[in-house]
Amino acid sequence: MALPKRRTPVSKRKTRQSHDGVAVPNLVRDPATGGVKINHTAGGARDAKGRLIERGEA
Repeated sequence: MALPKRRTPVSKRKTRQSHDGVAVPNLVRDPATGGVKINHTAGGARDAKGRLIERGEA
């Protein structure tokens, strides 16, 4: 089994481990639908080209 040639410093190990935490996604209000969506994504029902699908009440 391969072993590291040098000991990993504590600061480097902790820096690497600090990115392992799971963050809660940022939810923002979608002005097109009035609901909530994840930030920097296209919210609401959309077609293949990304255009918002208007849901008509019949």
